[in-house]
Amino acid sequence: MTGSPRRAAVTVALALLAATVPLTATAVPMAPSTPSAAAEQADPLDLSKSRAQWIDANTLAWDAGTGGRHELLYAPHGGLTVEGGDIGGADAHRLRLAPVEGGLTDAQQAKYPHLKGYAAFTVDPRDRDRIRAALTGQLVATARSADGTLRAATGVQTQGVLDDLYGPAARKATLGPRFAHGRVTLSVWAPTAQQVSLDIGGRTVTMHRDRASGVWSATGPASWSGQSYRYVVKVWAPSVRKVVTNKVTDPYSTALTTGSARSLAVDLADPKLAPKGWEGLRKPKATPLRDAQIQELHVRDFSVADRTSDHPGQYLAFTDEKSDGMQHLRRLARSGTSYVHLLPVFDLGTVPERASEQTTPDCDLPAYAPDSDEQQACVTRSAGKDAYNWGYDPLHYTVPEGSYASDPEGPRRTVEFRRMVQGLNGSGLRTVMDVVYNHTVASGQADKSVLDKIVPGYYQRLDADGAVTTSTCCANTAPENTMMGKLVVDSVVTWAKQYKVDGFRFDLMGHHPKANILAVRKALDALTPAKDGVDGKSIVLYGEGWNFGEVADDARFVQATQKNMAGTGIATFSDRSRDALRGGGPFDEDPGVQGFASGLYTDPNSSKANGTEAEQKARLLHYQDLIKVGLSGNLARFTFTDSAGRRVRGADVDYNGAPAGYAAKPGDALSYADAHDNESLYDALAFKLPKGTSTADRARMQVLAMATASLSQGPALSQAGTDLLRSKSLDRNSFDSGDWFNTINWDCRAGNGFGRGLPPAADNKDKWPYAKPLLSSAAALTPGCAEINGTSAAYQDLLRIRTAEPEFSLATAGQVQSELSFPLSGTAAETPGVITMRLGDLVVVFNASPQTQRQRLGAAAGDRYALHPVQASGADRTVKASSYERSSGTFTVPARTVAVFKR
Repeated sequence: MTGSPRRAAVTVALALLAATVPLTATAVPMAPSTPSAAAEQADPLDLSKSRAQWIDANTLAWDAGTGGRHELLYAPHGGLTVEGGDIGGADAHRLRLAPVEGGLTDAQQAKYPHLKGYAAFTVDPRDRDRIRAALTGQLVATARSADGTLRAATGVQTQGVLDDLYGPAARKATLGPRFAHGRVTLSVWAPTAQQVSLDIGGRTVTMHRDRASGVWSATGPASWSGQSYRYVVKVWAPSVRKVVTNKVTDPYSTALTTGSARSLAVDLADPKLAPKGWEGLRKPKATPLRDAQIQELHVRDFSVADRTSDHPGQYLAFTDEKSDGMQHLRRLARSGTSYVHLLPVFDLGTVPERASEQTTPDCDLPAYAPDSDEQQACVTRSAGKDAYNWGYDPLHYTVPEGSYASDPEGPRRTVEFRRMVQGLNGSGLRTVMDVVYNHTVASGQADKSVLDKIVPGYYQRLDADGAVTTSTCCANTAPENTMMGKLVVDSVVTWAKQYKVDGFRFDLMGHHPKANILAVRKALDALTPAKDGVDGKSIVLYGEGWNFGEVADDARFVQATQKNMAGTGIATFSDRSRDALRGGGPFDEDPGVQGFASGLYTDPNSSKANGTEAEQKARLLHYQDLIKVGLSGNLARFTFTDSAGRRVRGADVDYNGAPAGYAAKPGDALSYADAHDNESLYDALAFKLPKGTSTADRARMQVLAMATASLSQGPALSQAGTDLLRSKSLDRNSFDSGDWFNTINWDCRAGNGFGRGLPPAADNKDKWPYAKPLLSSAAALTPGCAEINGTSAAYQDLLRIRTAEPEFSLATAGQVQSELSFPLSGTAAETPGVITMRLGDLVVVFNASPQTQRQRLGAAAGDRYALHPVQASGADRTVKASSYERSSGTFTVPARTVAVFKR
């Protein structure tokens, strides 16, 4: 991707990925598992490529053919080049290779499926004592014809052999700072380094290498505690093809100086870093994942515009008990919200940490017209150095971000992060961290590269030519490699133990091996209150199980994707219901494609993309089937009658060529109507509902859309502010759109954000022709306090119902099958725009149509049903008009209303 490092670090929210897209096998091109035709035609003597892969101590995989003579050359100081058709430029040592008849073994192909078809070569036993030395210099694989002519030469990827030689011992090592017996030890894994020293407190200290693990360590006095340090690593760097000396921070840093310039030797167990009450922190009762109701929240969005907060934009805003934002969170907690999911709060690579170094828009933003392009232009000019980014740009994985602290220098950010957790826990909410281990903000010799400067070519995932893959929009990591996988596990455990984080959401989890995520689960499960101060088994895990890129369809390992994670107790985001209720997909050329909650067929807009009336009806009924599967918890084996009258399983319902149902049990799939990616729910409905739809009706459709998630089996997530009709002025990718487009107004008198101007051109300009007419009518489309507060109150009523009624918390697929049904589905009585769900003693009617609807359930005739007491005494006056006729079993529900009846 081109552009500034800030834009390149956009996070998965960059329109192609993340909690947005129904990625199927046909949606994204996959990397080939065998060498491409283009690669085969490349220069066979190009040493800038690394097409040979040393996969274990004895085996090299290479698509160079087996005829002639093969060798591995290594030069400790580099300098090997191709000169006059042969290798020259430096003296080289040789490791002899012999072809392996039959190629890679079955076990090797199972471990490296993308290398299937490569030839295999074994290192001559006489040369194996020099393998470790060879790995510290430039490596070149050569193939010669029988007459000695050099026919192929390439660099060598070494991830596999490093894991084979050093992984068993290294995975047991304690890395980073360690404090014991009045001494401080600093350790870093750098098996390919020729030399590593420690730059600490203004002096250089020799580090010692453990031969078995490849770990370099130095131990010093207690005075090292609190000192700043860096590692000085002398290493061969394939990206620049020379030996370099890098001064680099610790990948296992526990604290940092401002701007992440240096690591600090800080003991997170130091009592001085524990705020009052930290050791005895009482948490809200743990909520099982299948019952979790989650608010997704960005630290800065939460408070930067809250005039009642004493710490706008900071961790400490969550300690301001009387602020509007915290009072709203407490109301949600009392209603049934159980977790706050924080967008990335680890050390970010794109935000200046000191306020004095941050820019702000230099325009009078409120002065421009609601449909002006001036706001976005002004915000964009300052975006490169402002205080805002979603934060999917990891620099150091296990240190809190400094820009959210009152002072980014030193460990104050640790104390204030802990106080944030205390504040949320004290408000009845557990805390989830959004973690991004699938990529780094930079790689190679770039300024903000860390891992790749210590063990070049190891921590990042490489393609067939040895280049860093970037399918996540940034420099991909390789958690399939032992030490990257270990870093993931160690980092998560640190956040759980030292910061008492209650859950983790994995960004682009499908780029992780399933085994890596299960290793995280196992490590957390081993944490106990008596030993570690936390109950690891209560910590929830979920993530984005999208299937795309060079790892797609398990091309390199069994991925942590939707279908593969079923039954593990680790949830994945489900895009099925989301797309069905909103309509279309995140990347439709025309954003007016309608869905169940946006008027498809029942209240059509003017978009030709919706098709004919018959096509709209057919698509709406199919959308209703997708939502029914979602209401079951996306269960693959849940059987029901679909809208065509067929008896089907959830897995039989089509979702863009993939099975709609993929979960094995409730809790495997996480439902949501919107998240930080793509347009907010209000903005999506603004594009899709007929332009003349009143704000009151827009608010009702917002509640109905949220209800399809909150009343589903399994966990549900909602973007913070969605219950307040939050708008980002139609911005579909606000990762770098600043406070102007992103901030949440907790006070309804400030509006909902609609009409802040045309959204930034970079990701929205193609939608401006659709956005401008809407924004020019901003006054008519901006809700008032009645709509904003009414939406939140109605949503909170639904949360209370969900929390109070055990039918929404079924533990097994068998219980769901027994208790849940859609009695009108596939019959002449099924109404387009209406879903009627029977769940134990409850009947729930989702009426998305603009007319009052009567739903007759013959089997219910004679039973006593009434509107649920919460709604009967709740805030929504319209739903109170719902009624039940006992003699016929008929439920009557007003337009654009979700009503819950209880027997």
